[in-house]
Amino acid sequence: MTMTYSTSQVPVRMDSLPNTLLDCARHLTDHAGNNIALTLITPDDTRHFTTTEFFNQSARYARALEKAGVELGDLVVLVLQHGEDVLFGFWGALLLGAVPSIMPFLTPKLDPDRYYDSVSKLVRLSAVKAVITYPELQPALEKALAGIDTLAAIMNVTDLESAGATSNYLADYLDRAPSRPADTAFLQHSSGSTGLQKGVMLSHGAVLNQIAAYSESINLTPDDVIVSWLPLYHDMGLIAGFIMPIIQGNHLVLMSPFHWIREPLVLLRAVQDYNGTICWLPNFAYNFMATRVRPSALENLDNPLDVSSLRAVINCSEPVRDDSHQTFYDFYAEYGLNRAALQTCYAMAENTFAVTQSDITRLPNVDVINRTAIMERKIAEPMDATQAGENGAARRMVSCGKPIPNTEIRVVDAERNPLPERHVGEIALRSNCMLSGYYRREEETAQALDGEWYYTGDLGYIAAGELYITGRQKDLIIVGGKNIYPQDIENILNDIPGVHPGRTVAFGVFNDSLGTEDLAVLAEVDTADPDEHKAITREIRARIAQSTDTMAKFVHLVEPMWLHKTSSGKIARGANRDKFLTEVLGRNGK
Repeated sequence: MTMTYSTSQVPVRMDSLPNTLLDCARHLTDHAGNNIALTLITPDDTRHFTTTEFFNQSARYARALEKAGVELGDLVVLVLQHGEDVLFGFWGALLLGAVPSIMPFLTPKLDPDRYYDSVSKLVRLSAVKAVITYPELQPALEKALAGIDTLAAIMNVTDLESAGATSNYLADYLDRAPSRPADTAFLQHSSGSTGLQKGVMLSHGAVLNQIAAYSESINLTPDDVIVSWLPLYHDMGLIAGFIMPIIQGNHLVLMSPFHWIREPLVLLRAVQDYNGTICWLPNFAYNFMATRVRPSALENLDNPLDVSSLRAVINCSEPVRDDSHQTFYDFYAEYGLNRAALQTCYAMAENTFAVTQSDITRLPNVDVINRTAIMERKIAEPMDATQAGENGAARRMVSCGKPIPNTEIRVVDAERNPLPERHVGEIALRSNCMLSGYYRREEETAQALDGEWYYTGDLGYIAAGELYITGRQKDLIIVGGKNIYPQDIENILNDIPGVHPGRTVAFGVFNDSLGTEDLAVLAEVDTADPDEHKAITREIRARIAQSTDTMAKFVHLVEPMWLHKTSSGKIARGANRDKFLTEVLGRNGK
């Protein structure tokens, strides 16, 4: 297979696969240097960068890092917001042959002490050589990282001014191109409620294999324009929304997640203004975009909204919700959205990004299954939707598609033996774009990797060769022999009046006397009225009983901001379970 590098301005094709990301950068600057690589939208302005300008700016960072003593293979952590600095800093480290890793940025929702503690633990564990941040954060980071011998520099972005002109730096770094295919290109980190967790080591070869295979899966063409607001410390944003379009020479239109969350219309305007064709979204964004964008705002645009250029809006959450897709389509159909554009993908940092992808030419399959059978026997038994009734007997599962080229999947039992189709178990994969291991985490690497296979910890089943995700193994709640998937509970509670949408969490609490788990639910509510609390609690219990035939032992309502979220924006079930046990039940997390 050949890899295509191009934009609609100057199509370029390489005759063979490159060896490293730096080979790609050299080829792009040689053959498509004047093409627009990046459009960066901020609340204040919009900036455009050609391919040559993008890599020249990155070379400036490479020069500053080199002057600070960073060398080939050294780890560089970026504590930067979503913008020019983090983009150029990441590629600057790559040009030098160092290993960049992007840290979730401190926000008002994160506790500063816990945040800096997590940064300190990461830097100590990973032998980080340099940290890049802003002048206002530098004193706090210097205090948190004091006494770490491996750390050569805590640099703020103004230090880069000393690098001077960049006209000759880029050629120098591209001529050196010190990295090899097997070398670690960068680290991705699993999301967590207190910062970075396991560092996923990805080699240049693995990243390029992923980009080639995934580009084929989504029929990526030179004319595709990728629009993204996704955070760059998460694999969806880093690979699909940054590295792949840069490497493939596609026009990338980028905005920050903070900008998007405040003004979701910015994504739609970008699609319209730049004829965006592909974007990736987590499941919650489909509901968010359909409820937070007011029709009146669309009516007041200078030009009528038109999103008909979108050929793929890819849901990359596990599991995908069919009702979220329908809600999104119902809202945007009148603005030109093609129903077939709503696609799905199963992805994870450990496989660089995509594991499976739905067939881009048709709607993803929806598998209607018997809810009781999957809860009690862990079998996805097909059910006639017309006979399912209104009592919650059926569950609609959306396919995440088939494996991308050169990736294999299977579903295994607790002893890691392969299971037949439609049996629920742990998903395992092997490919030529998998992680090399977890950085300085030999024990965790050994647990996850067994020979050529990586064991994901995700639960699902295969039907007709397509993958369906049911949830996370560690989050599964077993109540009296019934398998309860917490996301099912959380989803049915989100539209209860008074409950803040997306702010519910379900988990199990072990009952020593019964030898099984009790179901616990936390819900963040927008009211402090005691009578309303009673009504909300009754409704929560009723809905759970009706949909699962299970009673919730604990229903606890909490005030806004009580619940922990992971660095990727998801509700952190484990952290909230520990907080509930400690602060509410007084069990000290046990």
